Amino acid sequence: MNIVEKVGQSSISRIAFIGLSFTFLLRIFYSLFSKNFPFREFVQQIIFIGSRSLLVVLVASFFTGMVVALQFYDTLVRFGSVDLLGSAVALSLIRELGPVMTALMIIARVSSATTAEIGIMRNEQQLDALKCMAIDSYQYVLLPRVLAALVSVPILTAIFDMVGIAGGYFVGVVIQGESPGAYVQGIFDTVNAKDVLMGQVKSLVFALIVIWIPLVFGYYLHLDRKNSGAKGVSNATTNAVVISAILMLVFDYIVSSLML
Repeated sequence: MNIVEKVGQSSISRIAFIGLSFTFLLRIFYSLFSKNFPFREFVQQIIFIGSRSLLVVLVASFFTGMVVALQFYDTLVRFGSVDLLGSAVALSLIRELGPVMTALMIIARVSSATTAEIGIMRNEQQLDALKCMAIDSYQYVLLPRVLAALVSVPILTAIFDMVGIAGGYFVGVVIQGESPGAYVQGIFDTVNAKDVLMGQVKSLVFALIVIWIPLVFGYYLHLDRKNSGAKGVSNATTNAVVISAILMLVFDYIVSSLML
């Protein structure tokens, strides 16, 4: 019975935490309608999430485009369809790799830092101090981060797509000697508004996931008394990164199945 009780208690606590997480997200968006929006904090988060992630996205996107083009080129040569290289690279980046790889970069750089920052604020009772000063932590601390992610990630995804296509051009045209006109024309002939919309919808969904989950684990760090202090911050950061990545891949399939 002890094992059954432990499994039951663990299941109940996890379900309760899921419900708490959704309530937490709704309360963040509800704070959007309050007065005195912290615009300065919002701009700082735009810089942190967007501007400071730009270099990482540029490097990752260029080499991702190069690898994708190299793989597709080797396959298309076997079937005598090298002229389709541009369309293959563009569609794979815009529909799938662009949103996914950008989100993974944000998870690695932003999500882990966000969980640690909010968790330390909870441990040092900074959030409680804001409450004592009648400052809404949802509006002042959490909302700017969510909105900044929703603005920054789609823009970074679009940059990833364009630079990745340029990386594919470098491999296909400069290195392999394909016709530049065929590469570019293949993109214009194949990519349509639905493909771009799918990529941007995915980027918005991923943006919400990769900022919401870290905020939840950091904000409610105090609920797990067994993991307090530095160990609690470490465990919360690890869990937030892993769960964010898994949920991102799950919703990647859901959005793809709904929009294809």
